[in-house]
Amino acid sequence: MAVVDAGGRTPEAVLATLLAVEARFGRVRGAANAPRTLDLDLLDLDGLVRQGPDPVLPHPRMADRRFVLAPLAEVAPGWVHPVLGRTAAELLAALG
Repeated sequence: MAVVDAGGRTPEAVLATLLAVEARFGRVRGAANAPRTLDLDLLDLDGLVRQGPDPVLPHPRMADRRFVLAPLAEVAPGWVHPVLGRTAAELLAALG
């Protein structure tokens, strides 16, 4: 998990960079949810909310994923979900 400054780049440009990094590390996109060597996701970009085109922001399933919320709460404790208005720690606690 890393918090990165996008430097004013568009969501499409950030996503393209993430996909290029995955490819350099040998990631081949196949079936959905298949095992992968590397998986980089754009979770949030300055609180931008958009349904499309890709990437959808914030990441549509992040609030349901403990493996996303736990490290996010550690590296960015002040982050607030731009739609739900709750911190990663609050969302994590709600998962039970």
